[in-house]
Amino acid sequence: MSQITVGAKLPEAKLLKLGENGPEAVDLGEKLKGRKVVIFGLPGAYTGVCTTAHVPSFIRTAEKFAAKGVAEIICVSVNDPFVMDAWEKSTGADKAGLSFLGDADGSFTKAIGLDFDAPPAGLLGRSKRYALLAEDGVVKVLHLEASPGQCEISGGEALLAEV
Repeated sequence: MSQITVGAKLPEAKLLKLGENGPEAVDLGEKLKGRKVVIFGLPGAYTGVCTTAHVPSFIRTAEKFAAKGVAEIICVSVNDPFVMDAWEKSTGADKAGLSFLGDADGSFTKAIGLDFDAPPAGLLGRSKRYALLAEDGVVKVLHLEASPGQCEISGGEALLAEV
C-alpha cells in the first residue's frame, strides 16, 4: 500500500494488548470511532530513541493533549503484547495514561505503508517513526520522520503544536 496521508481513513486493524488473562485483541476502528486520538508509531520497544525521546515526549504532553480534546494517546510498535506491556510499565507511560498496543504481525503498519527493514540493526518489518492525529478515524495531522533514528517532528511537542 502507499503511505497514509492527511485526509485518509485509517484501515481496520486488530492490535494486541496484555489483559488479565493474556493477550487481547483491540479493534482499532472501535477505539477511533467518534473520538480524537493520537497514534504514534516507532521502530521497537526498548530501543534507544524510542525509549529516551519518543515515549517521554508523549508522557510530558499527555495532559496538554487531553486539554485539547484528545481522548487517547496510543503507541503502536511491531512487538508482541507481552513486550509492549512491560515497556509501557517500565517507561511510566501507563501512569501517564498512554496505551501501548502491539502490531505483532506488522499488518497495521504495512496497511498504512509505514513499514521498513534495517537488517544491520536486526529490525525487520518494523514501523517508521511517526505521530498522527485522527478524528473519527481520519488522519488530520501526520508527522513522519525522514529517518527512524530521529525524533524531532514526531515528538509530542511538535504534534501538540498542530492540534
